[in-house]
Amino acid sequence: MLRGHRAEILSLPQDPREAGAGAIEHHADGLLVVEDGLVVARGDYAALAGRFPGLAITEHPGRLLVPGFIDTHIHYPQTDSIASHGLQLLGWLEEHIFPAERGFADSGHARAVAAFFLGELLRNGTTSALVYATVHEASVEALFGAAEARGMRVVSGKVLMDLGPEGLRDTPEQGRAESEALIARWRGRGRIGYAVTPRFALTSSDAQLAVAGELVAAHPEVLMHTHISENRAEIAAVRARFPAARDYVDAYDRFGLVGPRSVFAHGIHLGDRECARLAEAGSGIALCPTSNLFLGSGVFDLARLDGHGVRFGLGSDIGAGTSFSLLATMGEAYKVCQLQGQALDPFRALYLATAGGARILGLGDRIGALLPGQEADFVLLDPCATPLAARRCASGPLAERLFAMQIMGDDRMVASTWLMGEKAWDRDGGGGAA
Repeated sequence: MLRGHRAEILSLPQDPREAGAGAIEHHADGLLVVEDGLVVARGDYAALAGRFPGLAITEHPGRLLVPGFIDTHIHYPQTDSIASHGLQLLGWLEEHIFPAERGFADSGHARAVAAFFLGELLRNGTTSALVYATVHEASVEALFGAAEARGMRVVSGKVLMDLGPEGLRDTPEQGRAESEALIARWRGRGRIGYAVTPRFALTSSDAQLAVAGELVAAHPEVLMHTHISENRAEIAAVRARFPAARDYVDAYDRFGLVGPRSVFAHGIHLGDRECARLAEAGSGIALCPTSNLFLGSGVFDLARLDGHGVRFGLGSDIGAGTSFSLLATMGEAYKVCQLQGQALDPFRALYLATAGGARILGLGDRIGALLPGQEADFVLLDPCATPLAARRCASGPLAERLFAMQIMGDDRMVASTWLMGEKAWDRDGGGGAA
């Protein structure tokens, strides 16, 4: 059945840095036509409405309709560890995170957290995500099951960490067997994708990193998801662990883990050689500004990444990240750029949270821009969600309103979230996020 949604519509199918103003597809009075979960057409209401006589149209006055947000790096087992005080990365992991993750051996606990976690994503307008689970196979099953039930596009995988602490340790053989079993069970189910997930270079032996590379090579449909160059103490430890490697990127590259399906979180202290290699390989970086600031890790250098042509998206990185909201993440990314005398255009920020994120996940043909044939995941934003926002965002040029929403925005600005053309969450009624 054809359905229409009339609202102000904004989409960024291309990076404005590359395509300029032509990347901005804005319909002040727009119409989105959806059938069987897919976009049939998007454009100006006056031009489109006549093509679909008798179309059932839902009016969304005062709302800005944008593609669903895509979180390119987030940890669902860290949901209950958000806002844990003190320490930088390695100490924070030992004191707060590893104890919390041990609880995901319990499948009931994993299911309860997964359900809440996905509800929070939807409440914040996030419709697709690349998600860390834990070393426990049950943690992945719980997340995939909850995502399948909601119709969400989620990519995740069992964490590989044979050098992890007690209770969070597998073996290369176990990691391979459980990863293969999960891939086989979930291949082609719903909107689920798999990511081979070595936690980071310090928590896997050479043998396990080799297994990870073999899994990626054996399964051309999977991603590779890990961390890189987040914290200077971490980088020094990697340098000591891999003395023959030229740098952090090379420590992964030697095991076949740097390629077009690789997504590396953070990358805030990368050197020129590393950036050049990532660009050459077609790998992506998930930029996580709230996490980097919270842990005191540093700030990403957007100009350096752009200069080398590295692809990147945005990640909330819960629970070192401080907000599930990618609106808030866009605002923090702007501030990080300001600290370095760089500028992040609000249209480009939205691109990074939508089509840019889809691109580094290898999903640019399916989600991120509301193009005909793409899956109809979208968010209706309320620029007047608070009295102050109403004063600032109710009128004015689009760029100014969009920027103000990113700086002032959070979950309150999300009026409703839609998956495959069906309402999944509604601010007034809750929708399907339970």
